[in-house]
Amino acid sequence: MKYIYSAVFHPEEEGGYSIWFPDINQGATQGETLSDGVENAEDFLCGALYDMEVDGEQIPTPTAQDAIKTEGKEFVALISVDTDDYRRWHETRLVNKTLVLPSWLNERAVAAKVNFSQLLQTALKNELQLAAVE
Repeated sequence: MKYIYSAVFHPEEEGGYSIWFPDINQGATQGETLSDGVENAEDFLCGALYDMEVDGEQIPTPTAQDAIKTEGKEFVALISVDTDDYRRWHETRLVNKTLVLPSWLNERAVAAKVNFSQLLQTALKNELQLAAVE
């Protein structure tokens, strides 16, 4: 799932930024530089939305960027994340599956030293149009 949310960047007096998402009530993040802040905002947002998906929580509707009020030198930036990418990198546990196939086909595959797990993963990625996904 791809999401875009508005983040409020608050410049700190001692340097860096405090960053929060008005639509996400799970905390905030920070960055020493603007690029560090954007990267941390992406990580924070993706983790928060991923947790909501896993927990079956309602994903909040993003507030329009121009509807968010700021104070002083604060500014609003749009942050884009993809929880499917996050899931592929962080959910690496393996799951056993039982399958059934004709014995003659099994014998030929075993003789050819076919890696059944790799073949099934490749076939599923192709079927789900995820062939480019590692």
